[in-house]
Amino acid sequence: MYKIVYEIHEIRAIAETVLRMAPSKVIAFHGAMGAGKTTLIKELLQVLGSDDSSSSPTFGIVNEYENNHGVPLAYHFDFYRLEDEFEALDMGVEEYFNSDLWIFMEWPEKIKSLIPENTTTVHLKICTTATRELSIEQ
Repeated sequence: MYKIVYEIHEIRAIAETVLRMAPSKVIAFHGAMGAGKTTLIKELLQVLGSDDSSSSPTFGIVNEYENNHGVPLAYHFDFYRLEDEFEALDMGVEEYFNSDLWIFMEWPEKIKSLIPENTTTVHLKICTTATRELSIEQ
């Protein structure tokens, strides 16, 4: 397991580290509300070459992002509002997971039995108002 404490001005290097260390393109982000999951995912998308302005897809469950050439790049899921795993199945989550795009998931514990085996797990923890602790499990 890799662990680091960082401040927001270091977010680019943290995003680069996450992408470098992830053995697959499927990443599950765990952390309390306000821990920085969406902020980190925004930076991951920037590092990957997306010019799209990203936001948490809380109301739509999933957002698709393209690179700066209009080619699909990543899916960003926020499963917070799901009542059960059947809602994820109904929206075709397995098809998304089988794509060759990056998959970034917030609140993956809501669909625990559907998470692909090769998923990289990222935990974010609030240390202070200015710092976060990130751990990566492969």
